[in-house]
Amino acid sequence: MQKSYYPKAADIKHDWVVVDADGQTLGRVATKVAALLMGKHKPTFTPGVAMGDNVVVINAASITVTGNKLNEKFYYHHSNYPGGLKSISLRDQLQQHPDRVIKSAVWGMLPHNKMGRETLKRLKVYSGAEHPHGAQVA
Repeated sequence: MQKSYYPKAADIKHDWVVVDADGQTLGRVATKVAALLMGKHKPTFTPGVAMGDNVVVINAASITVTGNKLNEKFYYHHSNYPGGLKSISLRDQLQQHPDRVIKSAVWGMLPHNKMGRETLKRLKVYSGAEHPHGAQVA
């Protein structure tokens, strides 16, 4: 009987990938980034092992969405005080914190557990074309 392959810690290599979100649709960029973070593009992919790459997303402020999502899509959070529900539209969120839009979309596509939280830490999002990770990417 043949044994299943299980990657050792020394076999795992986290590459650096730059994704340019300029003019791309939010959901399509998020699915691409989530797959890269989880390592699904690698032939040695194992679901319970963090095998993915480090991903740098640039030009997050210039993503596009279809339909009327800019006005109708809202992000909610609560301050844990009575009446503390806050909301912000996608249009305002893109102007104030464009990195949070991509991080939120990618987080929805990752496992909601300890591994997913660790995986999300390997995502770096920048609103412009400049990023400080040139030495890792090159």
